[in-house]
Amino acid sequence: MHSDPVRIALVQMSCRENPAENLEKAVSRIREAAAGGARIVCLQELFTTLYFCQTEEYEPFGYAEPIPGPSTAVLQELARELEVVIVASMFELRAKGLHHNTAAVIDADGSYLGKYRKMHIPDDPGFYEKFYFIPGDLGYKVFRTRYANIGVLICWDQWYPEAARLTALHGADILFYPTAIGWAVSETSSEVRASQRQAWKTVQLGHAVANGVFVAAANRAGTEGELEFWGNSFVSDPFGQVISEAAHGDEEILYADCDLSRISFYRSHWPFMRDRRVDSFGDLTRRWIDE
Repeated sequence: MHSDPVRIALVQMSCRENPAENLEKAVSRIREAAAGGARIVCLQELFTTLYFCQTEEYEPFGYAEPIPGPSTAVLQELARELEVVIVASMFELRAKGLHHNTAAVIDADGSYLGKYRKMHIPDDPGFYEKFYFIPGDLGYKVFRTRYANIGVLICWDQWYPEAARLTALHGADILFYPTAIGWAVSETSSEVRASQRQAWKTVQLGHAVANGVFVAAANRAGTEGELEFWGNSFVSDPFGQVISEAAHGDEEILYADCDLSRISFYRSHWPFMRDRRVDSFGDLTRRWIDE
């Protein structure tokens, strides 16, 4: 049972075309986060590459690698040295012609705890992920790290309360969301931009409240092609209060101190878990409830 406050860090950074440079940059940021007292460090979605899903091309398949593999080996050595937990989202090569959008979780002793494969795969203008990734088949998972029991979901998963709920039911104290979300460069309306970003934040704050967990979203920064990633990584407490938030668009390491004892406090005072009518939820497995 983890009870002491744990300091987490979200790495919000821009990426370049060379994966080796991005990995080196991430290693530097993790070192900086550890020096700042972070015990768990979460990198953004697909941190070793540019966000290549803006178009459907065959070349980016060359970026995929096994998990565990070369990049996780580097991160395992780093985690062992710094005694930090690392959450790292990468392009996974599962087999020839089979790829996933996957987050690896590495414990503070450098051990590889496992991976989560992104379940919800978008296919929208600028986010053509179905061309590259097949949906995850590992289900929703919790990773029991040295410092906290953590759940990992990835970007588009953010919009689905079922994903947050099931991960929380596995015992997660903190839900981490490696993310790559932004506006189309052609979208110039400040009102539309603000409403899109607010919707993204609001739905995740709802996950924190409904499940009584900390929520931590690590977004990327910078402009790539036709997308401007808005940054604004944030951490919410179990009652939906933002306790830490990064700047818009800039590179930053965001820290937050998560007092895990607050989970029991909120769940006892607002007993949503107790009052769930689990016997009435069977229709959630249907696509639509036809009359």
